[in-house]
Amino acid sequence: MVIKILLLLLFFAITIFVGIYFRKRASSVAGFVLAGRSVGPWLSAFAYGASYFSAVVFIGYAGKFGWEFGTAAVWIGLGNAFIGSLLAWVILGRRTRIMTGHLKSTTMPEFFGIRYNSKWLKIGAAVIVFVFLIPYTAALYNGLSLLFSMAFNIDFIYCVIGMAIITAIYVVAGGYFATAVNDFIQGIIMIVGIVAVVAAVLNDNGGFTAAITSLANITDPSVAPGVFTSFFGPEPFNLLCVVVLTSFGAWGMPQMVAKFYSIKSEKAISRGMVISTVFALIVAGGCYFLGSFGRLYASEVLYNTNGTPLYDSIVPTMLSKFPDIMVGGIIVLVFAASISTLSSLVMSSSSTLTLDFIRGHVVKKMDNRQTLFSVRFLIVVFIILSVVIAAIQDKYRFSYIADLMGVSWGALAGSFLGPFLFGLYWKRTSKISVWCCFVFSVGLMVSNILFRNSFPEFLRSPINSGALAIVSGFVIVPVVSWLTKAPAKEHIEKCYSFSEETASVAVSNGSGNAVKPMPK
Repeated sequence: MVIKILLLLLFFAITIFVGIYFRKRASSVAGFVLAGRSVGPWLSAFAYGASYFSAVVFIGYAGKFGWEFGTAAVWIGLGNAFIGSLLAWVILGRRTRIMTGHLKSTTMPEFFGIRYNSKWLKIGAAVIVFVFLIPYTAALYNGLSLLFSMAFNIDFIYCVIGMAIITAIYVVAGGYFATAVNDFIQGIIMIVGIVAVVAAVLNDNGGFTAAITSLANITDPSVAPGVFTSFFGPEPFNLLCVVVLTSFGAWGMPQMVAKFYSIKSEKAISRGMVISTVFALIVAGGCYFLGSFGRLYASEVLYNTNGTPLYDSIVPTMLSKFPDIMVGGIIVLVFAASISTLSSLVMSSSSTLTLDFIRGHVVKKMDNRQTLFSVRFLIVVFIILSVVIAAIQDKYRFSYIADLMGVSWGALAGSFLGPFLFGLYWKRTSKISVWCCFVFSVGLMVSNILFRNSFPEFLRSPINSGALAIVSGFVIVPVVSWLTKAPAKEHIEKCYSFSEETASVAVSNGSGNAVKPMPK
């Protein structure tokens, strides 16, 4: 117990120190929200990866999908690495950095408002961000509940409150740059930790070959023998939906795309792409590979009264027999993964609500000091709301971690991916098509929550409905755009009046003054 507590205290001390140390870089709105668009490739790549993968993946997704798909769950990790990371950086990275700098937009809703020349579109997007990032944050907290209960035998709510306080301190103090530095530190912990945990689990089961053989020999009356070590597992369609949601979904998540806003140069984007992909291969691939051996612990995991396992308990059960020093390291790993994502979520939500909803609409005139105060205040409000929802969820267990994330990612990525991607590249994209995407995705996911039993069986899972929402955006946006009035030519030409060859665009430092162009 002493070892576990000391490791956690050391992690807390470093995290808070970084936040306080970089507080001077957070004295302006642009400095607080985007670090002045000057973040290098290593920090940007690790910030992207650390925001991508959290306790949701390590505890919730790895346990649930490893149990359901066996070793085929590794396809999810590969999808996250090559689609969610590599392809995202290739297609979105450079174009996002150039165009958002040209339009002087600091958030995704602000991009929508400027690109589609619509104040109400910006407000609608801001509301979607604030509402649907909360269940995702609650899922992060719940990813820690059983693990902390196993390691410390303390009530979940104390863990949640502690995590919330730590995050609030360093994000409020240091802003985005402190978050990026902490993400780098936390990312290193995640890489080392996941490699050590996978090695320990394989060793616990006699090595790689013995573990695979044991998994292949598992009998389940509902599936064919050996299916848990087959190429696509027992449920290929459901596996594909998870890959779509967790890989393409990252393209439309505002806290993920924001990492491209702040990177400092094209050269940094190229380097960040490679670093981010390798990070995802190790962390995501390792998490799902670890979870694929969950059935080897079937006699020890917790079960519902109907005989199905409590998916969120699978990975903590696998880890419970390890030595104290390793359990302490795992706790720091999961805490690091969760707090990095949480900091990214609260930054995205609070800055979006302030810059895209309150400033200029609720409060007509806000200076730099007032805007910063609002962002910091809303960080605290957002954290408190998510703590309350997490406590309610933990008490009543009305949804698994994976389901909470499915609702959040389905609504957000379904609403934003199509409009954002087409808005970057296609001048003909219309404002009405964006509204249609918003209404369809939010309506689908809210209906899935309220009327799930009325859905076709293959869409009752929030994961599958979320995947449908994301894919639908690729159809809704171009079709509706062709059927509706094109945007005003003069406005569109202004939006795209940057040089494709040099990629040199003036950006704003948040005070209305132009700063040096983005270097090649």
